[in-house]
Amino acid sequence: MPHTSIISGGSRGLGLALVERFLERGDRVATFSRSGSQPLANLAALHPDRLHTETLDAADARLLCRFVERVGQRFGQIDHCIANAAVAHEGVLATTRDDEIDSMLSVNLRGTIVLVRETVRQMLLNPSATSSIVVISSIVAARGSSGLSVYAATKAGLEGFAKSLARELGSRGIRVNAVSPGFLETDLSASLSAENRSRIIRRTPLGRLGEPADVVGAIDFLSSARAGFITGQVLTIDGGAS
Repeated sequence: MPHTSIISGGSRGLGLALVERFLERGDRVATFSRSGSQPLANLAALHPDRLHTETLDAADARLLCRFVERVGQRFGQIDHCIANAAVAHEGVLATTRDDEIDSMLSVNLRGTIVLVRETVRQMLLNPSATSSIVVISSIVAARGSSGLSVYAATKAGLEGFAKSLARELGSRGIRVNAVSPGFLETDLSASLSAENRSRIIRRTPLGRLGEPADVVGAIDFLSSARAGFITGQVLTIDGGAS
């Protein structure tokens, strides 16, 4: 039977690249985002029996719970969860608005925790030999970045969450890891100032921002039996910048 993978934020960027890869490897995939996209709609038309898409706000815990419940009802067992959905607001802390802080905390941290909690409940009810969770962090969690302090705080929280949850779920055969990409050419990085973008490229030995394809392979690996003895780890993929 094909594996079922939940991938949040799957309409564009890294999330869309992950949806494409997991469909290619034969998984049934469920994804959501605040707004759809034509590339995701095209994939849904090509894979109507294996791709479940919804439009919802990851800040709404009730909607997240219902989403996971519907995925369980449609596909049965849930094998993998890749918590990728995130928002970023760039700006020095002194000028960051309350609504921007709330948005990053609600989507990046609380939304991920709720999504993973609901997925874990499904996994515990229907154990799988290869159950895995991957949360998407960021290099700024470890290195910091001017203008991204709140975003960095949410991502650092996810790394602590992943490490602790790995210990909590190890005896149940559920692996939990985090992937920490450098800055990628996605909608999130599009909000960076020209000065910040140039600074990031200068300090990266490979001399460029990453592409979603640079990260997909690692997540594919961590969500497979080949990574069966890897849990509680943070894998950095940043072109050597760290």
